[in-house]
Amino acid sequence: MFAHRGARAHAPENTIPAFELALRLGSTGLESDVWLTADGVPVLDHDGLVRSNRFKKIPIDRFRRDQLPEHIPTLAELFEACGTSYHLSLDLKGHDTGAAVIDTVRAHAPDLMNRLWLCHYDLEQLCTLRPLDADVKLVDSTRLQRLDGGPERRAARLADEGVDGVNLHQQDWNGGLVALFHRFGRTAFSWDLQLDHRLQQAYRMGIDGVYSDHVDRMVDRFTSEIGAIHR
Repeated sequence: MFAHRGARAHAPENTIPAFELALRLGSTGLESDVWLTADGVPVLDHDGLVRSNRFKKIPIDRFRRDQLPEHIPTLAELFEACGTSYHLSLDLKGHDTGAAVIDTVRAHAPDLMNRLWLCHYDLEQLCTLRPLDADVKLVDSTRLQRLDGGPERRAARLADEGVDGVNLHQQDWNGGLVALFHRFGRTAFSWDLQLDHRLQQAYRMGIDGVYSDHVDRMVDRFTSEIGAIHR
């Protein structure tokens, strides 16, 4: 259960308080976009832009870490504040971000490596990360209509390339598609699950990971679905 940008519906997104709150609410995973600063520090922010005045925004990679606003946390600061007892999903932004993230996790939170899910929309770039670490999880972040050759061919390629799973919008998924990716041993992630009935559908079709702004709904629905199974 990934808290999208932290507990975004409950606190300012991509801030340490939001990530802390998400875990207190019962989320088992945290999600953010990750960018590199000018001095190569991975930081957590959505659009990668810093407002320099009322009208102008400047890319994060133009700033050193010590020049950024205090509310933008580094990846290392996330571990310092929240520990490592969760899954972490990061959308890789900019160039060479994946390698820097792997190095940072290896240095500050090595026990998290096999629960670190690195997502990228470019499968070719994603595949270049596999030689860097055997344990890190790689996720093909795409849409159903972009699966060249169809989902079965993509699932087979992911298995061949060592990419662990696929992340599709909630509207793209159905039970048969989940079963197909599972048949190839790939995880099935679904994003933009904000409504209770959408979360219910995702859990019931066997989705492995969900992303939601509403951590309370996500956790409550999961708890009720697990309860129904055991009754």
